[in-house]
Amino acid sequence: MRKRLGALLLVTTLALAGCGDDKPATADPGARPSDSSAGPSSGSADPGGSGALGAAPGASKTGAAASQPFAFGNPNGKAAVPAEAKAENASAPTTVVGDGSAAGCTSEKFVAAVSTGGVITFNCGPDPVTIVVKQTAKVRNRSAKVVIDGGGKVTLSGEGKRRILYQNTCDKALEWTTDHCQDQATPALTVQNILFADGNSTGDKTEGGGGGAIFVRGGRFKAVNTKFVRNRCDDTGPDLGGAAVRVLSQYHNQPVYIVGSTFGGASGQGGVCANGGALSSIQVSWTVLNSVFSYNSAVGRGANPARSGTPGGGSGGAIYLDGDNFTLKLAGTLIEQNKANEGGGAVFFVSNDRTGTMSIDGSTLRKNPSAGFETDGFPGIFFLGARPPSVSGSSLTR
Repeated sequence: MRKRLGALLLVTTLALAGCGDDKPATADPGARPSDSSAGPSSGSADPGGSGALGAAPGASKTGAAASQPFAFGNPNGKAAVPAEAKAENASAPTTVVGDGSAAGCTSEKFVAAVSTGGVITFNCGPDPVTIVVKQTAKVRNRSAKVVIDGGGKVTLSGEGKRRILYQNTCDKALEWTTDHCQDQATPALTVQNILFADGNSTGDKTEGGGGGAIFVRGGRFKAVNTKFVRNRCDDTGPDLGGAAVRVLSQYHNQPVYIVGSTFGGASGQGGVCANGGALSSIQVSWTVLNSVFSYNSAVGRGANPARSGTPGGGSGGAIYLDGDNFTLKLAGTLIEQNKANEGGGAVFFVSNDRTGTMSIDGSTLRKNPSAGFETDGFPGIFFLGARPPSVSGSSLTR
């Protein structure tokens, strides 16, 4: 392990109840590389870039880019996707947001649809559209299933002011449904074929904070063919994180699936948080397949526990995971150009009881600087667990 590791003790501060040269998609908003070795380039025009988000709610892009549907994830990823990790069937929606026009796709209709639950799709006209969410959409705890399918053309924007989506089975304001709220099978929340932009949970310390675009506690969660750009959460704090997604508790510790998805994708498009510029969790397992993480940053200072005189944080440029017995599987995934002020420019993984495991298969991790510390032999990774991460058919370089 590199400099400043010493006797560093890493603890969970929030107690919960009960292989080749991969490159990102080239026909993708915000992920258009100029060459395969340099990674995603900056300056691409897309519905996830600034051009689509300054308009009024429901305003759509026009011109050549409007006819381009979103593309997500790592097209060179070859990982097999299990049935339960695939996109949900959205052919018979419970609610269709919109009336066939961009103006008909409003924040109010989207928030109401999420509260109702079931399968949600959109009818916003032929072009990509941005819905500026004026109020965080909240999943009700009596919903068995919530599927949000953007059809590859919808961007949900937090306007840089608020979190976009919230699920918490232990939040009594959303109905108390069991006496074991942290370990219940439902709601099962899926986001798919959609883009989340400019979510911001800064200052919201509910359940410890984090989750700039999406916060989940309890039930189940997965993201399939989804993109996250320019999301953020608090800049400091030893254990909060997840500029894009923060998850606490999943039913029976079943994994969160992230499939064919992109976090960042170009310079200036990544997430920013104290820890976990893309993903963060405590006591949660993850399976990440055929996805891209780039240009995300962990900007806190002082690690965990916070060094004297510092506010803490700065670990896991892309992914920050803490807890006891949990797992991380990366397969068919590209992680590059992420950075951490402290440990794990790509991934920070700490299993406090040293039972957790990590595997990397058919993936590329490169150019993920750790300014403070990382584990010898695993560039961009800080790992404490049952045994060293298993690596097969993958490339890990500086």
